[in-house]
Amino acid sequence: MLFVTAAVTPKGERRRCALVSAAAELLCEGGFEAVRHRAVARRAGLPLASTTYYFSSLDDLIVAAVEYIGMREAAMLRARVAALPRRRRGSEATADLLLELLIDDSGPDTPQHEQLISRYERYVACARQPALRDIQRRMMQQRAEAVAEAVERSGRTAGAALIDTLLFAIDGAVVSSLVDPSGTPRATTRASLIEVIDALAPYHRQAAAV
Repeated sequence: MLFVTAAVTPKGERRRCALVSAAAELLCEGGFEAVRHRAVARRAGLPLASTTYYFSSLDDLIVAAVEYIGMREAAMLRARVAALPRRRRGSEATADLLLELLIDDSGPDTPQHEQLISRYERYVACARQPALRDIQRRMMQQRAEAVAEAVERSGRTAGAALIDTLLFAIDGAVVSSLVDPSGTPRATTRASLIEVIDALAPYHRQAAAV
C-alpha cells in the first residue's frame, strides 16, 4: 500500500506553498525577526499547528522562504533583462540601467526600502546559517549572469571576474548608503558605478568603432 503524506497531497502542497509565501512576505517586510510561527500562520490564513506540521523547524521554513524569494527575484530579473533593447549605452545610461534592474528603492519607510534591507540581511545571515549558503550562492550566480547579459546588451563586455567586481561595487555602495542618512541607495550607488563602469565593463571593440 502506498503511503502518501499530507504534505504531498494537492491540499497539503497548497498549504505548504501558502506558508512559504507568507514567510517570504514577512521576511521581505521585517527581516528574520518577523518570521515567527504565529505570524506566518496568520498571514497564510492557516492554523498555527500547520507551521510545525509541514516544516520540521522555523529554520526549515526560513530556508524555504529564502529559496522562494530567490527564485522569484531571479525570474523577474531574467525577464526584465530579456526585454532590454540592444544598443550602445554610455556610462551614465549603463549605470542607470543596472540600478533599475537591481535596486528598487523608493526611499526610507517604504516597502521597497525594507525589501532592500532584507536582501542584504540575507547575505549576512549566511555566515551564521550554513543552510542558506548554497541558496544564496545560486542567487548571486543568477544575478551575475543577468548583469552580464545586461552589460552585453549595452554594447559592453566583461568577464566573470569583472562582473563580480562590478556587483561588489554595487553591494558595497548600497550597504554604505543604508547606514548613511545623507544619501539614498540609488544616488550613492549611481555615483560609484559611473566612476568604474568604463573600467570594469568597457565597450566591445566592434561597438566602440561604430
